[in-house]
Amino acid sequence: MADLSPFSALPDDARLWIHATAEPLSEGPRAALRDHLSTFIGDWASHGHAVDGAATVLHDRFLVVAAVSTGGGDISGCGIDDLAHAIDQAASRVDIKWVPSLHVLYRAGDGSVVSASRRAFQTQAEEGAVTAETPVFDPSLTTLGALRNGQLEKPAHTSWHAQLLGTPAGT
Repeated sequence: MADLSPFSALPDDARLWIHATAEPLSEGPRAALRDHLSTFIGDWASHGHAVDGAATVLHDRFLVVAAVSTGGGDISGCGIDDLAHAIDQAASRVDIKWVPSLHVLYRAGDGSVVSASRRAFQTQAEEGAVTAETPVFDPSLTTLGALRNGQLEKPAHTSWHAQLLGTPAGT
């Protein structure tokens, strides 16, 4: 189970952002990301209200940020842009590359997290290298509650990834 303790003070409806790295991160880059984002989050504001948030790296591949505005309501577009800039700045300092947004992230037979283009994932499915039971990751989650409920990693047949296997989701 992933360690979600950095988010313990945040509500389930906290907004969530997930960025997948192109390669697994060692402790040095993980710490650099956490430190930079911790400083940013400590000063983050939206519409004049402080933003409560936290960041962590899960499975050595996913930078996860969760946050909620202390003034109620959503975090502003400018506030989200500030977060995106902070993430890009932190990543560039330690030469982290991100997985292209249309790639599929899944757990290989050896337990590692890998990414592939959708076409490559479909080809692997046709060849039997990935199946309906292959654990896949959904970095499009938008709430902390979804992450807490185990929606980040689940069998391919229970997610939108099923369409890449040629089967309807949930079967």
